Amino acid sequence: MWPRLVANKILRKSVGSNNFVADFPPDTDQKLLVASGLVDERASFTSKSILLEQHKTTHLNYKVFVSTWNVGGIVPDDGLDMEDLLETHQTPCDIYVLGFQEVVPLRASNVLGSDNNKVSTKWNSLIREALNKRAKPHRDKELSESKGINGISQDFRCIISKQMVGILITVWVRGDLWPYIRHPNVSCVGCGIMGCLGNKGSVSVRFQLHETTFCFVCSHLASGGRDRDERQRNSDVNEILARSSFPRGSSLDLPKKILDHE
Repeated sequence: MWPRLVANKILRKSVGSNNFVADFPPDTDQKLLVASGLVDERASFTSKSILLEQHKTTHLNYKVFVSTWNVGGIVPDDGLDMEDLLETHQTPCDIYVLGFQEVVPLRASNVLGSDNNKVSTKWNSLIREALNKRAKPHRDKELSESKGINGISQDFRCIISKQMVGILITVWVRGDLWPYIRHPNVSCVGCGIMGCLGNKGSVSVRFQLHETTFCFVCSHLASGGRDRDERQRNSDVNEILARSSFPRGSSLDLPKKILDHE
């Protein structure tokens, strides 16, 4: 294992598997359509969608909620209410991106062994319950959507969930947006023990919504308040930017590096 990890470090390759958990398989060949969005009064991301029939561009606004939480190796209780963190009772968003650090204690068995998927499954279950608490079943059982504010679906689905040791990132979108999600991918970079293991590092996820590419990075960097600790964190960030890599796609038009995304 060690020679492979060191070789990946020297060659600046990602570590871990590119597999991830999602509620549905991505349909990369699905024809693009236009879905209506809500305008974010605080901050919005604009997603571009092409109307193929009319050959013109329209702009859609979606609200994106992003949060990070170091949970200190504590497994959540079954009764943990995520609504306060997600602020679902205030202004619902269209996309939720949640990053966690230390979802498992950073002991040798967890760092060197396989990922404990039971922990990520539990977090995702709590997130699903909080996001869909106000959703009512739709007549169409296949889509299982519900209509909320202004007729917009409030049934949220997980499009990407990936764990590397104690780092977990999970992305959720409104049910009516998932047909327009394409090319979901992950990239894992270990910067921990020997500069290779996943007790420190990052899990990056990317996807394309309509014609706009999104990339989110969940990182767990070196701790400490000394000058050398700060230098190590900056070094970890440089490693993450250099070694994170995504597939370019069959037409080679997809972003490969983190900063190449829109």
